[in-house]
Amino acid sequence: MYDSLKLEALGVPAIAICTEPFESGAKAIANLGGMPDYPFALIQHPIGSLTPEQMRERAIEAAPQVIASLLARRA
Repeated sequence: MYDSLKLEALGVPAIAICTEPFESGAKAIANLGGMPDYPFALIQHPIGSLTPEQMRERAIEAAPQVIASLLARRA
């Protein structure tokens, strides 16, 4: 989340992807970073123990959120 906020501050479009248990932490970091409404993609937990195919499924799950967020900031 922190890296995404820093990239945004530099004018580089970015979005963080986090798992559900870390949603409140992501919101807190966005708030502390001065961007309380900063969007991020939220996916199912866990990811550390997933197979490559399962990780692919999580990426597919995140893709619409990522695209929508990046396009919304272009409008």
